[in-house]
Amino acid sequence: MARNKHTTVSRGFKHLSLDLRGAIAALKNEGYSQRDIANKIGVHHSTVSRELKRGTVTQLNYDLTTKEAYFPDAGQRVYDENRSMCGTKFKVAQVGHFLDHAEEMARKENWSPDVIVGAYRKDPKTKNLPCICTKTLYAYIDQGFLGIRNIDLYLKVRRKTKTKKVRQNKRILGESIEQRPHEVSTRETFGHWEIDTVIGKRSHDKACLTLLERKTREFLIRPLEQNTVECVSKALEEIRNDFGDMFSKVFKTITGDNGSEFYDLSSQLDEYGSKAYFCHPYSSWEKGANEKHNSLIRRFLPKGTAFTDLTLGTVKRIQNWCNQLPRKILGYSTPGEAFYKELAIIE
Repeated sequence: MARNKHTTVSRGFKHLSLDLRGAIAALKNEGYSQRDIANKIGVHHSTVSRELKRGTVTQLNYDLTTKEAYFPDAGQRVYDENRSMCGTKFKVAQVGHFLDHAEEMARKENWSPDVIVGAYRKDPKTKNLPCICTKTLYAYIDQGFLGIRNIDLYLKVRRKTKTKKVRQNKRILGESIEQRPHEVSTRETFGHWEIDTVIGKRSHDKACLTLLERKTREFLIRPLEQNTVECVSKALEEIRNDFGDMFSKVFKTITGDNGSEFYDLSSQLDEYGSKAYFCHPYSSWEKGANEKHNSLIRRFLPKGTAFTDLTLGTVKRIQNWCNQLPRKILGYSTPGEAFYKELAIIE
């Protein structure tokens, strides 16, 4: 059945074709006004006015006098020239220095395109030099303007959408994340950490304890002989000794998962004047910042890598790389810079 009523809104404008330009010329020669021409071909009268100006040329007569006349071909030629200058222009020639820098940082430092752009614009040496935005840099990589490809970008080829689910907490190691103060979630105050472990190749291989400060993104990595309660407790005790009396001010809360290695976390932190909270089971996204930084470790120590020969020097180099990586959320400052600013306030 035919339907006469519809909600489709017709486009309020259209570009003139060569046929319409020919119709304009014919109607003008017949003496029609611009408004009458517009009504007959279905356009606004200002469109006809602009087209007549666009396609009108001056001709020289045999008696050396001149006259002006409208020609559809002339209007179409001017239109085509104007359209050729529309759209976004490539800036490859103007940003050659930046593209060389971007390729170098992506290869040598494993920086993401966004970090490269943000740090380049913030650096006093380069902030006034020509640059492109993050989206354009991704586009240039897609189009092959750089020597790096999408396969070289660590995260772009492995991102997945994940479904978030909250399950009932079965193993109770301490207070639930639901009791954690609201200020921890907003990241407005300093001193709230997330904790996790990264394991090596085998079940009895060495591991690493990781802690992330939520506001500044300062990342601490400590090697563990095994992924056990005793080793985690020993590592935390060493960290407490490093910070001394400032520990309870720097580590106000620590949020972990329900892994057995954190069995004594609550009681140990109570002794140090801090507080522990625990995520719901199978909800690692509730401490997503720490999980994200664990993936940074995997750039250097992929899954399946044995930690048996992992030295303290290697761990320190990975930790320093993470804390010297400019972050968009910090205004492209580094976590190390933000962390020591907060420490200076405490002191």
